[in-house]
Amino acid sequence: MDIANSYLVGIDVGTSGCKIALFTPDGDILFQGTTRYPTHYPQPGSVEQNPGDWWKAVCDGLRQMFHRTGIHPAHIKGIGVDGMSGAAVPVDRQGRALRNAMIWLDRRTVRQCETIAERIGAERLFAVSGNPISPSYVTGKVLWIKENEPDIYSRTEKVLQCNGYIVYKLTGRYSLDVSQGNGFHAFNIETLAWDETLCERMGIAPELLPPICRCSDVVGEVTLAAAAETGLAAGTPVVAGGLDAACAALGAGAVLPGEVQEQGGQAGGMSIVMDRPVKNDKLILSGYVLPDRWILQGGTVGGGSLNWLKREFAGDAQDDFFAAANEAASRIRPGSEGLLFLPYMAGERSPIWDPHARGVFLGLSFETTKGHMIRAIMEGCAMALRHNLVTAEASGVPVNALHSVGGAANSTLWTQIKADVTGKTFKIPSSDSAAALGAAILAGIGAGVYKNGEDAVARTVRMQREQTPIADNERIYRDVFELYLECYERLKDLFPRMGG
Repeated sequence: MDIANSYLVGIDVGTSGCKIALFTPDGDILFQGTTRYPTHYPQPGSVEQNPGDWWKAVCDGLRQMFHRTGIHPAHIKGIGVDGMSGAAVPVDRQGRALRNAMIWLDRRTVRQCETIAERIGAERLFAVSGNPISPSYVTGKVLWIKENEPDIYSRTEKVLQCNGYIVYKLTGRYSLDVSQGNGFHAFNIETLAWDETLCERMGIAPELLPPICRCSDVVGEVTLAAAAETGLAAGTPVVAGGLDAACAALGAGAVLPGEVQEQGGQAGGMSIVMDRPVKNDKLILSGYVLPDRWILQGGTVGGGSLNWLKREFAGDAQDDFFAAANEAASRIRPGSEGLLFLPYMAGERSPIWDPHARGVFLGLSFETTKGHMIRAIMEGCAMALRHNLVTAEASGVPVNALHSVGGAANSTLWTQIKADVTGKTFKIPSSDSAAALGAAILAGIGAGVYKNGEDAVARTVRMQREQTPIADNERIYRDVFELYLECYERLKDLFPRMGG
């Protein structure tokens, strides 16, 4: 293929907004823009978004891309779409969304999850899907709709995830990529195929399940109707795409078993690439976006702790807060001179899965400074990351270098702290749009621009720096980590009694 005047588009449908990014085949980014959309909370525990808002954000973002770059639509060789997990979109025979999507934050389906676990057995569900039954997945949401909105359920043709919905809007074709399959507990994580018998036992009609595709499979081409709305050229190939975390791992260059993508942001986490599916009920297992690969994921909430500190205490210093925070924290010795922080500011996800957990500073004194608190937050988030990594390693999963993306990766100090706490080397890619780049790479594989994932990463992903553990700091943090674990164990029974 002649790659002159050839471009790839990555569409990243996130919780707070949709990012559109345009790349050359060598990974150079020519455009990126994000369009925000609202999240709705119709009642306690219910968290929804309008799929129409996702589509409008895609259309607006693509038109802005063409306006800003002047790129001819015919020069786009492929489009990939990634998205958040756990968003359930029931659509009718015309592909129209029948209700707002219940997204991964929605917790209204606790009763449905408990009922199905009792009726079928939590062990059976875990054996097939590799994941415990939980409201964050799609399964409980489908059952909730069936019980509470039977008219919508009866008119549902397919249940899509968010990237599958955008792929349908572009192509008119239904799909579910293998990296998003774990949202349905009837998806066999080992064979990457539907277990229709289990689906029927759960009370979900198998015909509601979309066709399963590999992430780089071309699902279809941009339709005339979609071209009119987006400015894309009709006939442009669109691939199935994938889970945002999985695409971010690819865009960060993590393709070989043992390589890890680490996300430092409001919702932090890690994704370990594996060549076999390893089930661990404390972590999240999904198919990877490359063939014969899986990822074991951990998710944390502590990354937003510095944003909280900025919001509540920065005052007039908002603009240069993070630069000042790094400077203040750099003056404090490893271990924060006895100050420990548990980063459970909104409960905690893996590996403790404790919604009652709360943020804790342990060891405050009159000698404690702002720098101590900032460094303790950085160290606490690094401890949460290590907790996930050692949980995975206890299952026999190798963990090698970590490829770090997200806002925290811009801090050399914070990255060094993570390297020292985990004892692992950290590599920081030059692109700050890893998920969108991963989606674009999948489009390039599907369109024949790249031979495979390894070829694509070799051409597109460049590292701007590498940081290795400092031995003296590692020794200090080994003791701090033990204290971190013990602190939670001693406090966990108190958290539910604290209210709020």
